Amino acid sequence: MAQHPSFPSAEPRVHIRGGWLLTLLLGALLGGCPVPPDPPAVPWTRVAGARPEALLSVAGRSSSDVWAVGADRGRGPSVLHYDGTAWKELSTGQRGDLWWVHAFENGPVLLAGGNATILRYEDGVFTRMRTPGLARHTVYGLWGASPEDVYAVGSVSGQSGFIWHYDGTQWSEVALPYDELPRTADGDIPGFFKVWGTGGDVYVVGAQGVVLRSRAGSAFTRIPTDTTSRLFTVHGAGGVVTVVGGESQGEILELDEAAGRFVSRSPEGCPLLQGVSLSADGSGWATGFRGEVYQRRSGGGWQRVALGLPLELESLHAAWVDPEGGVWAVGGNVLSGGLNAGTLLHRGPAVAEVPAPVDPGPTLPASCPAAAVDPRPEGSIARRWNEQILGAIRRDLPRPTVHARNLYHLSAAMWDVWAAYDATTDGVFYREKHAASDVAAARTEAISYAAYRVLTHRYTKAIGGATSAACFRAFMEKLGYAPDATGTDGDGPRALGNRVAQVIIGAGADDGANEQQDYKDTTGFLAANTPLVVDAPGLTVANPSLWQPLNLAVAVTQNGIITTSGVQGYIGAHWGRVTPFALTRPEGGGLYLDPGAPPVFGAELRGHVVEVLRKTGWTGSDERVDLSPGAFGNNPLGSNEGTGHPLNPITGQPYAPNLVRRGDFARVLAEFWADGPKSETPPGHWNVLANSVADSPGFSRRLFGTGEPVDALEWDVKVYLALNGAVHDAAIVAWEVKRVHATARPITLLRYMGGLGQSTDPSGPAYHPEGLPLVPGLIEVVTAESSAPGQRHAHLARFRGQVVVNTWQGEPGDRVHDVGGTGWMRAVEWMPYQLRTFVTPAFPGFISGHSTFSRASAEVLTALTGSAYFPGGFGEFVAGRNAYLTFERGPSTEVRLQWATYYDAADQAGQSRLWGGIHVAPDDFMGRRLGNKVGLSALERARRFFDGTALP
Repeated sequence: MAQHPSFPSAEPRVHIRGGWLLTLLLGALLGGCPVPPDPPAVPWTRVAGARPEALLSVAGRSSSDVWAVGADRGRGPSVLHYDGTAWKELSTGQRGDLWWVHAFENGPVLLAGGNATILRYEDGVFTRMRTPGLARHTVYGLWGASPEDVYAVGSVSGQSGFIWHYDGTQWSEVALPYDELPRTADGDIPGFFKVWGTGGDVYVVGAQGVVLRSRAGSAFTRIPTDTTSRLFTVHGAGGVVTVVGGESQGEILELDEAAGRFVSRSPEGCPLLQGVSLSADGSGWATGFRGEVYQRRSGGGWQRVALGLPLELESLHAAWVDPEGGVWAVGGNVLSGGLNAGTLLHRGPAVAEVPAPVDPGPTLPASCPAAAVDPRPEGSIARRWNEQILGAIRRDLPRPTVHARNLYHLSAAMWDVWAAYDATTDGVFYREKHAASDVAAARTEAISYAAYRVLTHRYTKAIGGATSAACFRAFMEKLGYAPDATGTDGDGPRALGNRVAQVIIGAGADDGANEQQDYKDTTGFLAANTPLVVDAPGLTVANPSLWQPLNLAVAVTQNGIITTSGVQGYIGAHWGRVTPFALTRPEGGGLYLDPGAPPVFGAELRGHVVEVLRKTGWTGSDERVDLSPGAFGNNPLGSNEGTGHPLNPITGQPYAPNLVRRGDFARVLAEFWADGPKSETPPGHWNVLANSVADSPGFSRRLFGTGEPVDALEWDVKVYLALNGAVHDAAIVAWEVKRVHATARPITLLRYMGGLGQSTDPSGPAYHPEGLPLVPGLIEVVTAESSAPGQRHAHLARFRGQVVVNTWQGEPGDRVHDVGGTGWMRAVEWMPYQLRTFVTPAFPGFISGHSTFSRASAEVLTALTGSAYFPGGFGEFVAGRNAYLTFERGPSTEVRLQWATYYDAADQAGQSRLWGGIHVAPDDFMGRRLGNKVGLSALERARRFFDGTALP
């Protein structure tokens, strides 16, 4: 290979003209000229140590303008800047790890990391740049010849390497030399980790020993290496280009331009190395495993050096030599994924230490936001305490089973107090009768003490519990009651309320929920399938019909609470053992309600999977659909066969058309019903709907639609008892069925079928009788024709012969401003329309909890109001344009979800789980059918408490 003018040969030749120089050199050596002593060793110092976040990159413009960036451990990515005098920690306003920083001389600073993030820092402001990636893309490296000529590289879960280029206007993808790249087992290319350039040459390094180079803007081509190890970093100076990496053994490679390849310069015993930086004289430093450091002398050769510092970290991840010769190294626990123990070292003149993270000092007592102390002061005392539990649910982990039980027990407490002052009704847990001169005041006080005790017992130790407890206390104090008055003796309302709570708390201690151990599984459930690694393509299952827990790289609940990542734990595996409100087991035992066997892996289930795929693909559809009650709903139980309601029975007029983009409808539908508009979980969501019904102008509180209207308190305590008794039983029924059948979720089914192949054409490529059926425009196989330049599968050309699907592409990196969009991707990488930190609930599919909760609730509201129709024959939720969605930007226009009946709303809740990609139709339909039975049984049981016939 011809030698590039920017780099002399790796072995420079010395031409000696005549013999005088040789004679002079020999004379000097033989004459015993004294060898000058080595200069004093320059010490290494620890500038920062054991920070909460690992530091992943260090760079700058000079020794007095240094940047170090790193992980995000819950407070935003770590960004440190040194101005020659002191360090300052900066907030980017973004979330996600930052893996690299590059500072331009007299220009901006660019920072790159997770969620396809590239930030530009200039004039004291961080700006997120728009990139071609989605949230699953991690940008590991970035370098630029100028602010208008920048390259960024990265991968998706360690493979699917990409190169992006910024031309001063926008970032765009760079074509890759696919034919030159090695392949993973499933046909993908390795991930890329770092990029660096000089003199018109740009180098990219990655896994499987890959080094790419572009010369003077030409296409990237591969430069051979003698390794298949992961290569982490590339850097050069002084005519030397060095790459470091390794796995079980370390790698130091240097470019031999004459040989046209990178050759090993690794010292014996060299460990994995991740950082490297060279100086203009060819000297340099490499850092890596357990804080090992290697030095390159200007004449060549690498030697291990002792730092003289005790280090407790997994690796020094990056190094940088500043223009004045100072050496900087950063790292932490970066190999295991902990991304903590952040460390910054320096070799050179003394520099200021990074201040330790500010100790916030003693934790201040939590306070309740003013708006949460009493959100509905005009409501009954039962309504006001219902608002308190809804607030607590929104702060806590979204565990629908747990919250359904808490809603029921709170409702029972309030009912039992109300019933204690009524001669004919029966209490659920507490059955004594009481008298008071002012019954209304006594009920208000006793309900408050009972509710306060139950709620503080259930939520003080929950996520957000300190705030919830502060709200409960603040509300009690606003009411004029003493929260710490716990006495139970006497006939006064305070003692009564405390006794009612005491009885219910005692019953809950032995009701099978295992509250004492935070509702931990008591059944010893073991999944039949190994966990599905969400960020990796494909999967392995022992039985594709059965549930597969997910392994998440980052885990966040649907209401935004960051949880421990890794393998999901089964939520509610033992819930079928919890004491119900109205359910009774059949004689001889068995399930409370038996749905029969769910469909197993095969042709029927394939059809249901295709339906889910089609719906998630419609998230990008521009087709307009009518969402009005005139076109939607009125379904027979357990089906979607309805065609709407011809007239509004209240007005006698047809429902006005409500046309909207199908894609906007799909996205709003999936998010609205996911956990409720404010993440109060489905049981709480139906409490919100019940409250909105009672709040409707002109609504008449006639129980069961007959008789004289009752006051607001009587209405509320009776509605809450029946409704929350129903959702509690719905949780028991649904989770018992889930535990018995333990069926797979769509992500397992679709990825597994897609990995097998296509089941339509036995003579075609990728045929497998149990694969996905081919559906033009939805499910196809990549062919030479379909992947030719400019064709629909061109970006998937390397996956020729694999099954691809036209669907939602996934969560965008910037959810506020971008959309994931729809397009072709491999079936083995399919994702539901959910955040990548959530993906699918942590329990099996059959039956749908949403469907069961919702139909049970609809039965209760229909019976208690005396009509299946919402007040006025019309219910509605409005999602504002570009102001509602959280998974991505949208909707693109205002969307109004509308329902004529409670059944229509309940059916839509069940349907939404298919649009969201987390259930198949049998899960929904059977959930509706069992929810119908649950709701009716809860109603009958509640009615007996109301009329005083519940007790023998």
